[in-house]
Amino acid sequence: MNGPGLDPRQLRNAFGAFMTGVTVVTSHDADGRPVGFTANSFASVSLDPPLLLVCIARSSRNYAVFTGASGFAVNVLAETQKEVSNTFARPVEDRFASVDWMTGPNGAPVFPGAAAWFDCTAERVIEAGDHAILIGRVEAFENAGLNGLGYARGGYFTAAMEAKASGAAGEGVVEAAAVAERGGAVLLVEDAAGRLGLPRCTVVEGTAPRRIVDLIQGGIGLAATVGFLFSVYQDRAAGRQHVVYRVALGEGVPARGRLFGLDRLPFDRLDTAQTADILRRYAAESALGNFGLYVGNETAGRVHPLSREA
Repeated sequence: MNGPGLDPRQLRNAFGAFMTGVTVVTSHDADGRPVGFTANSFASVSLDPPLLLVCIARSSRNYAVFTGASGFAVNVLAETQKEVSNTFARPVEDRFASVDWMTGPNGAPVFPGAAAWFDCTAERVIEAGDHAILIGRVEAFENAGLNGLGYARGGYFTAAMEAKASGAAGEGVVEAAAVAERGGAVLLVEDAAGRLGLPRCTVVEGTAPRRIVDLIQGGIGLAATVGFLFSVYQDRAAGRQHVVYRVALGEGVPARGRLFGLDRLPFDRLDTAQTADILRRYAAESALGNFGLYVGNETAGRVHPLSREA
């Protein structure tokens, strides 16, 4: 896709392929009250002088504060701090009420529990389309040595959980499936017996994401963006390993299967008890906006919240 008629939503999805960390940028308003916002558009710029950058949207309610501030801090969130990220991404009245913070050496609020923080003097503000680039000179910093919280494709991930999922999936041939959603509805396909299930295919280790994309785009006719693992489980009776991914669907009418609203799922027509369990959990976690990763077998296991260490 190219040219002046770029679809902003599709462009944002493409940008989302780049995995980033998650930060909370903080400062004080004119009345001395702490302010902050969640950002993943953060990068180091220079070691000599020590410079970093972060971007803020013009639509942010804190735009005027941060573009006019004499300084700010960037807090790199640890993998246990997903709720901190969510708090500063939402229109919460007092975002700092539930966060452990202190005043940094250069005056901006910093989070002692963060993986790292950088307290900066504002060096320069560069207008850039619908955002501004804040360049800060690092005056003080702290590195806690913790793993950072990751973000990609519209969801969080942690290094610990990705490693656990990879180990649980094992090696060899597995069955991959997709909880493929668009606008609060999931795609279910019918088998020869008229039962409904998730789009699925047999894969060899390491090929699941690409095979799922090929399955949905080629066989169902919809664009597909693969997100993070949702379930990894062993079906002991069948002697088969299963991996289930979250998938975002593009626009259009599916050539096979149909979309069912999460509040109208046809549980009486589903192909297996495992499919029903997956969809019940997906509906519940989607309502909360807080997904985890199930690791276990067909009857017992544990859902690991991605905001906590495994």
